[in-house]
Amino acid sequence: MSRRIIDLSVSIANGVPSDPPHALPRIDYSDHDNGVHEFMTLFPGLQPEQILDRKGPAIERVDFSTHNGTHLDAPYHFHPTMNGGERAITIDQVPLEWCLGDGVKLDFRDKPDGYVCTAEDVERELYRIGYTLKPFDIVLVNTAAGAAYGQSHFLDSGCGMGREATLYLTERGVRIAGTDGWSWDAPFSYTRRRFTETGNAGLIWEGHKAGATIGYCHIEKLANLDQLPDFGFTVSCFPVKLHKASAGWCRAVAIIEE
Repeated sequence: MSRRIIDLSVSIANGVPSDPPHALPRIDYSDHDNGVHEFMTLFPGLQPEQILDRKGPAIERVDFSTHNGTHLDAPYHFHPTMNGGERAITIDQVPLEWCLGDGVKLDFRDKPDGYVCTAEDVERELYRIGYTLKPFDIVLVNTAAGAAYGQSHFLDSGCGMGREATLYLTERGVRIAGTDGWSWDAPFSYTRRRFTETGNAGLIWEGHKAGATIGYCHIEKLANLDQLPDFGFTVSCFPVKLHKASAGWCRAVAIIEE
């Protein structure tokens, strides 16, 4: 038996319209030539010619958010409480057992941009693929946003998961889900339009806010979900351990035994 690993993560990079302009990451690169001068400050008397090829270490300095790149959102990001009143856990408190589990893919690429998926949509898709959810499955939602990543319309692409769709998953024991969209919810441009038309603030972040009822985590900005089977794979999505943080970057991967 062989093992195939599919990278489900995007790269954090300069110049990619992966987030709103005010929230884009910035990476400053220092090459090996600059690195030799850093060595010289650390080791008084050191001359460049004493280092192999006059080259020091390459180093990067990064200014970015815990919500840039492929990341895992903790319940604390959604609301201060979860499970109907308990203090919401931060990313360093997420049980590691949640972060490695059987994967299930829901293919919602046919849903129009801005569509809000319902519990009925989830149930219908599970019936189509012939799968029954079990506790601690990791459910990944493949939307039209996956193909739009890196393009100017990414933030407005793909469908979102509504409150009832989210609760459908968490009521069945799912504690981590994920999407290739910018947000678990529908793109903000569509939600903003609906709020303006109706005045209903309950439409804002309704999938996220479902975490106040049942605590769960979700991954945003996944990649390559179109390469996955419907089920029969393992997902690994351990987050970086940031003290009291609302999210942590993760190198999400799918592992397929063949």
